[in-house]
Amino acid sequence: MSEKKTFVTSENVDTQVFDWGRLSWLSEPLITAAERFSCGVVTLEPGKGHVRHNHPYSEEILYVIEGTGIQTVELASGMLEKEIAPGELVHIPTAIYHSTVNNGEVPMKLIAIYAPFGPEAELRKMDGVEIEAAVNG
Repeated sequence: MSEKKTFVTSENVDTQVFDWGRLSWLSEPLITAAERFSCGVVTLEPGKGHVRHNHPYSEEILYVIEGTGIQTVELASGMLEKEIAPGELVHIPTAIYHSTVNNGEVPMKLIAIYAPFGPEAELRKMDGVEIEAAVNG
C-alpha cells in the first residue's frame, strides 16, 4: 500500500482471520502512517477469545461495541475478572497478562488500540493466521 489513508473502513484493509475470530487493522504505520499507536476492530466468535497473553512493549485499550465477554487482567495487586458489555472500556497496562472470551451467543465486536504500535505485526506472524484481502483496498 503506497498512499497512506486518512479515512478508513474495515472494507479498505486486509483482515486477519484466526480460529477465534477476525481482526481488521484500521490504523497502523502501514495504513495511516500513525506514528504512536495502532487501532483495529476485533470480532470474537461465541465461546471463543484470546487466551492469556501480554504485550511486552505496549499498553492496550479495549472498547466493547457489541456482545459480551469475560475479561481478565492480571495486575500486581491481583487478578481482575469482569463481564464486559457494549460501551465499556478496559485499560491494560504494558506487559500485563490478560484475556478476553466471548461468553454470549452472538459475535462480540471490540475496538483495540495499542500504544506504541507493534502487536499487530506480531499477530501477522502467528501460526494459523489467514489474510483476507481488502474488498475496497
